[in-house]
Amino acid sequence: MVTWDAEDYSRSSSAQQSWARELIAKLRLQGDESVLDIGCGDGKVTAEIAALVPNGRVVGVDNSPEMVRFAAGGFRGESVPNLLFLLRDARKLDFDGEFDVVFSNATLHWVIDHGPVLRGICRALKPGARLLLQMGGRGNAADILSLMDSLPADPKWRSYFREPVSAYGFYGPEEYAGWLTDAGLTPLRLELLARDMAQPGKEGLASWVRTTWLPYTQRVPEERRDEFVSDIVERYVQSHPADGDGLVHVQMLRLEVEASKHVGPAV
Repeated sequence: MVTWDAEDYSRSSSAQQSWARELIAKLRLQGDESVLDIGCGDGKVTAEIAALVPNGRVVGVDNSPEMVRFAAGGFRGESVPNLLFLLRDARKLDFDGEFDVVFSNATLHWVIDHGPVLRGICRALKPGARLLLQMGGRGNAADILSLMDSLPADPKWRSYFREPVSAYGFYGPEEYAGWLTDAGLTPLRLELLARDMAQPGKEGLASWVRTTWLPYTQRVPEERRDEFVSDIVERYVQSHPADGDGLVHVQMLRLEVEASKHVGPAV
């Protein structure tokens, strides 16, 4: 279980927010839907959804107490009366037929076994309702992930990585389609989408590594963490130098999943 710095993440997650806005546009919301956002994080994306459904309601859930506290503190009161944040594990959703839409962006790759997640989503949806998910997919961030997996061989870091890091479930459309069907959902569209993440130089890349790759960085004692992040950044830019505008690029692959719930008894 990693510990999130919600404020730091909020400052360093502009790419995730940009991708979320693209995904939200695909929801084609009418304004009166009930929406569940799985992995609400700092809450800013969930609040944007709430603004699009003034006659509906939005529930954002996350399994990080730090994130839920930050989100609830930042978006509350009369300005967002249709928005609620709850501490929930995506694998243990306890909603029953409440939602027209389930949405998730940049979250579910943190889960290895998606079966419980999808069954919980199916229970949470009304019959005929839909889900739209985007997460890291097969091959996501392969270059920087390969680099981080090589660092434990360095004597400087070896003692912190006696056990391998296996924190992410990066999957493709083929296996995911079967998991949807097994959960009682009808696959509508499954795609692996290439995305270019451009970070503003070494500083931006360091901020992203520090706030996102926690299963690696939190293995290292806090007093050496900045050194560890700097080591990752320096090695990455050696093979992926900044472009003419000073941007460092990371090639990402996102799995986008669109499905609906069967009309009839849940499976």
